[in-house]
Amino acid sequence: MKKQATNLLKQLTEAHAVPGHEQEVRKIFTTELAGHGAISTDRMGSVICKKGGEGPKVLLAGHMDEIGFLVQNITMDGFIQFVAVGGWWTHTLLAQRVSVCNQQGKKILGVVSSKPPHFLAESQRKQVLPIDALFIDIGASSREEAMDAFGIRLGDPIAPISEFTEMGKKDYFMAKAFDNRVGMACAIQAMQELKDAELPCQLISCGTVQEEVGLRGAKALANFVKPDVAIILEGPPADDMPGFSRADAQGKLGGGVQVRMYDPSSIGNPKFAQLVQDVANANNIRHQVTVRRSGGTDAGVMHLANDGIPCVVLGTPSRYIHSHNAVIDINDYIEMVKLAVALANALNSKTVAKLTQFID
Repeated sequence: MKKQATNLLKQLTEAHAVPGHEQEVRKIFTTELAGHGAISTDRMGSVICKKGGEGPKVLLAGHMDEIGFLVQNITMDGFIQFVAVGGWWTHTLLAQRVSVCNQQGKKILGVVSSKPPHFLAESQRKQVLPIDALFIDIGASSREEAMDAFGIRLGDPIAPISEFTEMGKKDYFMAKAFDNRVGMACAIQAMQELKDAELPCQLISCGTVQEEVGLRGAKALANFVKPDVAIILEGPPADDMPGFSRADAQGKLGGGVQVRMYDPSSIGNPKFAQLVQDVANANNIRHQVTVRRSGGTDAGVMHLANDGIPCVVLGTPSRYIHSHNAVIDINDYIEMVKLAVALANALNSKTVAKLTQFID
């Protein structure tokens, strides 16, 4: 499983897929799951693979998009001004490589730049520059060259460049977009693991669009699929680094899959959250329970959809998400796949019905 996971995560993390432009990840999903179930999309572009025709609808949902940028303007001398799509911390941006994908699918290398510090006043050097003070240098000498020779247009998507790389410590990997390519990999790999299984449910694996700009795709998908329960697969921030108490960390690399009980966007269905922990314990799956003061996932809109959908959030902790270089322990990801597979086998009609029985 680990070799398969490594190959899949390399494909997914190196894909170019910012909100609204998720086609490269969608293509990986459809290629990997060809023959595993009926594949379709909703009208926003979220992609779906469905297996089985009886029992409750169990949704495995990761989001395909990563934080990135769009071309906002091209200056007269050929530099690209841009807007962020998703939550960037500007500290992480200067001097980083990015890729501008034009409408023909060609990727143009660029670097995020600003006025050099040599030309800034001392007070300005100590400030974090806003994004509208930054620009991307692609080597063009004019707007005409950027548009005619490079084929760049306003609105073209821009993604970070970062190679999927194994670190010095065994099973530690560095890449961009573990938020949320670990979730997408799990949605794919769990379905592959269950290809020949006789399940007590209708398993629906999917990749949603536009999570990083307000959970937009999940809202449409929930209405389209109408699941009975949803398992949201994520790449949440780890908290096992300087600045945090190691003793109190709930997102340790090597600690196993996260089971999120709460964040400001959703409260996990208590019965479902307990079921997840019981299934994890019964199958010797390492896990860590999490209650978060900030953040949010697709569960934020999914649990409100239709008549209400019981949700739980599983995650592979990742250091330094929303940057060019995040870090995971791939064993945590393997535990997430194991738990998703075990839950698919456990969620029969009787079990799912009990999750929303609030009167004895």
